Amino acid sequence: MYRVLDILITMKNKSGIFITFTALFTAIICVGCFMRIPLGPIPIVLQNMLCILSAVLLGGFAGALPTLLFLLVGLIGFPVYSGGTSGIAVWLGPTGGFLPGYLLGALVAGLIARKPCVEEKKISGRFVLRVSLAVVAGLVILYFPGVIGFSFWATGAGKVPADKTALSYAMAVCVLPYIPGDIIKAAIAIPVALKLRPVVAQYLYNRTDSTEQQNEV
Repeated sequence: MYRVLDILITMKNKSGIFITFTALFTAIICVGCFMRIPLGPIPIVLQNMLCILSAVLLGGFAGALPTLLFLLVGLIGFPVYSGGTSGIAVWLGPTGGFLPGYLLGALVAGLIARKPCVEEKKISGRFVLRVSLAVVAGLVILYFPGVIGFSFWATGAGKVPADKTALSYAMAVCVLPYIPGDIIKAAIAIPVALKLRPVVAQYLYNRTDSTEQQNEV
């Protein structure tokens, strides 16, 4: 009986800690809306890196939750999108495709990274490779919806130059100028994730739980 009560209390405590981490990461992503550098119709932002980093730290499907909450908060009117914007108008604008891209990138990054494990304190080559792949894959994949969304927007708004296709114009405007910056973001996010994942695991899972979940996800 006491063992059952201990398990229930432990589950409740872990749920509370998980909610706290999720809320914290969501808040960090939202605050990131003020960190932007205007560059044509698509600004340089930190929110893409924050979404991917949060996903890698939490790992698994749960890694996408902070990004999902951030998108919902902005959709209902809170000014948490880039530059303090919000609402459906942002989704329909030139940067609108990047918003679902953030969620897709976070989901992929979390699944590749898998749930954190306390044993990750002992950094191995395999661990570094998995986290690096998760960060890079997340940052790359979020561009696909972004480019597609910008292509449709540019076509509808008559912004596509006569000598370019909508796709080539989108690549030139949305992707190529941002590659150096994303390399820097990945170089920052990877060591941060390597350092913090075992810390997150220490709070969310005990040694046995983290090992089992690491193998399952």
